[in-house]
Amino acid sequence: MAFKRDALLFDLDGTLVDSLPDLALAMNQVLAEEGRAPLALAEVRLMVGDGVPKLVARGLTAAGLPVEALLERAVAHFLDLYEGGPAAHTTIYPDVPEVLEALRVQGYRLAVCTNKPVDAANHVLRALGLAPLLDAVIGGGSTPALKPDPQPFLAALAALGAPLERGIMIGDSPADIEGARRTGLPAIAVTWGYTRLKPEELGADHLIERFADLPAALLNY
Repeated sequence: MAFKRDALLFDLDGTLVDSLPDLALAMNQVLAEEGRAPLALAEVRLMVGDGVPKLVARGLTAAGLPVEALLERAVAHFLDLYEGGPAAHTTIYPDVPEVLEALRVQGYRLAVCTNKPVDAANHVLRALGLAPLLDAVIGGGSTPALKPDPQPFLAALAALGAPLERGIMIGDSPADIEGARRTGLPAIAVTWGYTRLKPEELGADHLIERFADLPAALLNY
């Protein structure tokens, strides 16, 4: 069965998986070693989505620490902590495996396009059993730039062997939706993610409130 747009690019954190507990744990360990109190999950939630350096910088700022002086060391420490167990407390959102499997059966090609470091992304996907459902993974370090730059989107499409006109981005954050726009892709936003904006303010072409709603939404493309 042929589709007009059959190359699906998925964000990871806040779209396919809830990784907030593990991200917050690593962030708070970094802060604890600087003598600062932990941040609440709700605070860290609004810091996720633009890559590790920005997450750590936001965490340092929220804790009242000097970002410029500490950032390089804090990022390296965060990565050591996080990449040691990035799936310890991370869970899959409802319906994700079943929907991904159904889409593959229908002929869709599926890739993750995330700002999470690619090794950590692959670790999470393997640990949660999602890796076999995906055809490609593009993450931080796969391209010189992170989302919203077009590079990761184009790399994901290339990994799927798909031209631009066959792609769609599915994500939860400004980096996903703005990046899709800059790349020339339509975008579907999920309403359960980590965005600092209201989902309806992201400017996506379509919003879904459950992952199970994705197949019906794709029929518009």
